Amino acid sequence: MLDRSVAPAFSKDFSFDLPSFEIRSLNSGANLIILQGLQQEVVKLEIIFKAGKWHEPALGVSHFTSNLLDKGTDRKSAKEISGIFDYYGSQIEISPGYDFTSVSLYVLKKFMPQVLPIFLEIISSPAFPESELNLQKEIFIQNLKINNQKNNAVASKLIRKNIFGSQHPYGSSVEEQHVAVLTPADLTKFYKTNFSPAEIYLHGNFTDANLEWISSQFGLFTSQTVEDLKFDSIPEKRVCTEDRPESVQSSIRLGKEIINRSHPDYFPLLLLNHILGGYFGSRLMKNIREDKGLTYGIYSSLHPFKNSGMFSIGADVNKENKEIVFTEIKKELALLRDVAISEEELTTSKNHFLGSLQLEVANPFSSFDKIKNIRLNGLSDDYYKLLFSSIRSSSASSLKEIANKYLIENSFHEVSVG
Repeated sequence: MLDRSVAPAFSKDFSFDLPSFEIRSLNSGANLIILQGLQQEVVKLEIIFKAGKWHEPALGVSHFTSNLLDKGTDRKSAKEISGIFDYYGSQIEISPGYDFTSVSLYVLKKFMPQVLPIFLEIISSPAFPESELNLQKEIFIQNLKINNQKNNAVASKLIRKNIFGSQHPYGSSVEEQHVAVLTPADLTKFYKTNFSPAEIYLHGNFTDANLEWISSQFGLFTSQTVEDLKFDSIPEKRVCTEDRPESVQSSIRLGKEIINRSHPDYFPLLLLNHILGGYFGSRLMKNIREDKGLTYGIYSSLHPFKNSGMFSIGADVNKENKEIVFTEIKKELALLRDVAISEEELTTSKNHFLGSLQLEVANPFSSFDKIKNIRLNGLSDDYYKLLFSSIRSSSASSLKEIANKYLIENSFHEVSVG
């Protein structure tokens, strides 16, 4: 009989394997990546386009083109489309990002014959009605006004701008003046040049006949090459303070441009970030939240883009304490550079990091996201195995070298709003 008064033994048997998948080449030139094995009879179909901010000719074009895809086609209105998807209990998820735009369909397998043709009609023949564009503009501007009153939203916007520059896709922000000049013709032009599927991801349980039928449905699409643009970062203010007399708190950020997933130092930098501020037991949390009570939460994070990366530290603090917090953050950066991490702290951080990564692949959609991550960023097939191996073998001395390479105080931009 199981003795529940005794805690189970802790296992250090770490391993990491992504599920196997199939690749089919479609007549359109895109690849269909298929992952079988969902226990539920649900299907996720995700189409990736090279249509993120990196590719847009003017600010806001990617966002509005993407979000108007399901707001009317040549044959159906937004209301008709919404009614069909609601009737079949299906959902569309549109995510315009920095490098790519993703359009996903979630649907019960038994309703695929009814829903997939409508989904592909949305992707292949959007109408971009002016009335819908005007409505989306109003919604966007209202949300923008609300977010511009939030210290943390403005601080996050400013740190990106100051790191990359206001003209760079990773540093720019869509403002009201950019929205005002957009027309349906702008969206149509961007759609025609950029909305050719780069890759298509399909997750569910399928027979060969199912897959043949799904593959045949993509005959509406034609292959086209989307030019890979290049941008140079042009950093702006090193220190930026926006005082808001009515605010009790300030939202603070430290950040810098940094390496992305393809760099050999990325794996140890991930672990170093975890130790600094990547989880609740991190150094920043222990010092600034637990010991000094200066914030409810403080975190550091790596934001890897396809063409660059950003490292940032953020917290909300009382205005009178913001300089103290900046000072304490810099002390923690200096400690990582100057003093080797103890074996106990290193072991705890490794176990937490690896355990969290293993937990993610228990979710089948998350596993597929990692496969997608590898393919879209041109990474090796064994990327996550190498990550596991690197984290397990990282030493205190190697992390100290990484800290001295990347965590130098005067290389960071500082922002405070409030």
